[in-house]
Amino acid sequence: MQRDGVRVPDPAVQYLESMNTQFVLGYQVVEKFRLQLNVPWINRIYRRPENFSFDSGVDADGDGETDIISGTNMAHGSESGLGNVSVLGNWVAYEKKEGSFQFSWNVLGGCKFPTGNTAWIGEELDETEVDGAPDSGIHGHDLALGSGSFDGIVGTVISLNWERLFFDAETQYTIRTEGDLSYRYANDLIWRGGPGFYTLKGGDGSLGIQAVVSGESKGRDRFRGNRADDTGITAVYLGPRIVGSWSERLDADLGLDLPVSMENTALQLVPDYRVHAAITWRF
Repeated sequence: MQRDGVRVPDPAVQYLESMNTQFVLGYQVVEKFRLQLNVPWINRIYRRPENFSFDSGVDADGDGETDIISGTNMAHGSESGLGNVSVLGNWVAYEKKEGSFQFSWNVLGGCKFPTGNTAWIGEELDETEVDGAPDSGIHGHDLALGSGSFDGIVGTVISLNWERLFFDAETQYTIRTEGDLSYRYANDLIWRGGPGFYTLKGGDGSLGIQAVVSGESKGRDRFRGNRADDTGITAVYLGPRIVGSWSERLDADLGLDLPVSMENTALQLVPDYRVHAAITWRF
């Protein structure tokens, strides 16, 4: 739990476990251009305090006004379902192959569609503060599976190989539009890259390890024209990545991201770590 980039106590012991499983189907249209369909299935498990306040309709203290009853419940729940589906085009803008040296530069662009459930965003209308109760670091915009908006995606990828050494880097920028309930997620930038070394490399396959620096930067969302203070974040991660291939059809990788810098706005629950894995089969 962090407030304005500084770790703070979390007496409610809140947590959010989030798993995003992406099903990706690609098609090579021509030699240097392919299309890709991304279908995400999201699972989230959380624990957080939920404050409540209501008019009891009773004037118990005789002050001429009905009493307001306030309190806090600890909520433990889960949410799962389809996220925002996206379609991307990937074009090889430049490549060079000379002996054991290979270099390529790709550019990509596409659109993300409003297929994910946005019901949780409605919670932003009903948030209640209770004096002395623990603040929640998990809100409706954190639990929503979709944005209800059509968003643009642009990005670029470079990769370099020489003998057993390799380097790759990529960046992706998402341009958000206003979605359901007049909520607009802020534009966000994600990036990753680093050098690596193949411990095994041959005609039948390869195995390599890479040191990866990655990060994300996102401003504050807007809700009905006002900025949502607890939504901005700039983070940097560092961790290892293992990459492998078998024949020319199967690739796999596994990586771990550990935060080294985490700047956020207002009160938020921020990641302790991230794990990512992928399997690619060409047919």
